Amino acid sequence: MNSILVRIGTTTVAALTIVFAAASPVQAAALGNCNASGATTPCFEKVWSDGVQLKMTFVDLNPSPSSAPIHSFYVLAPQTRVPQGSVPFLHDHVIGDVSPQNHGDDPGNNLVRYHGYFVLCSAQGISTGGCVPTMTSIPGLGTVPFATTVNGHKLTSADPIESPANARLLTLFDTGGEFIATIKPRQEDESR
Repeated sequence: MNSILVRIGTTTVAALTIVFAAASPVQAAALGNCNASGATTPCFEKVWSDGVQLKMTFVDLNPSPSSAPIHSFYVLAPQTRVPQGSVPFLHDHVIGDVSPQNHGDDPGNNLVRYHGYFVLCSAQGISTGGCVPTMTSIPGLGTVPFATTVNGHKLTSADPIESPANARLLTLFDTGGEFIATIKPRQEDESR
């Protein structure tokens, strides 16, 4: 199982790198959705934070090593009928607190480094019914149990992910991927 998860993580990071192929930071066209065919960075996708969907702009998918603080970026099963991401499989994203003290005081320069984790139902979570998975097939890698709910609750903020992970209902699989992104402030974000 661990070998499969490593292959899934490697494939996902590789696929995301291809989809978000590096482009000049300055583009004349409007910011595109990362799910669009031929999308380049910078591009955007929706993310969940504290139960609210926000727009995240992916800026650098292959950042140089740094001692800057790293925030968790969780990839899990879609939480609504419309997934936030579709490449290389249907998924949603969750990040922690997006307050100014955690994401910079200057809204024009709030670059944050993220580290990616897959949120999977553990064997214990599935066997006890505490975690409901969406079995997700990834061609060439098999099927994995991406978490949909834990103890009946949607996973649209970091705490409902981190607490059950500590209780072993979830497994946080380290994808090894890091990237730099910005978050559009809540009052400027458009909802679905």
